[in-house]
Amino acid sequence: MVTVMASGTFDLLHMGHIYYLKESKKLGDKLLVVVACDETVKKLKHEPVTSEQLRLGLIKELKVVDDAYLGKKDDMFAIVEELKPDIIALGFDQIHDTLQIEKELKKRKQSVKIVRLPKFENMNDLDGTRRIIAKIIAAYEFQKEMEAIEKT
Repeated sequence: MVTVMASGTFDLLHMGHIYYLKESKKLGDKLLVVVACDETVKKLKHEPVTSEQLRLGLIKELKVVDDAYLGKKDDMFAIVEELKPDIIALGFDQIHDTLQIEKELKKRKQSVKIVRLPKFENMNDLDGTRRIIAKIIAAYEFQKEMEAIEKT
């Protein structure tokens, strides 16, 4: 049995995430997903919109996912040592450096293949967390402008 590990923030779940998880599952028999803890998200990306427990719960409910875990805050490789995947699937836009990951895994005596997945070609303006947030902000600002115009 080939175990695949995928990881991410999964804040404001969208079709880009679903694509990533489905493509990851195709690489093996079992898909384990690591959801970044709030501290990691704040450090690497932004203030999460949804809590780590909500994000973890949502990922666990997806039928493509066999199991999901919360990532470790201080050592992203600790969960790899714990889960022992055969393959780690990286999304096309994830910031992780493949060579650095391979080097660290080798140092920890972990034999894991790293696979960088291709870009989701059917992307639209709602297939990325930052794009969703930007669209919400734009809609809010537009609404405020319309209210201001109506008052004049």
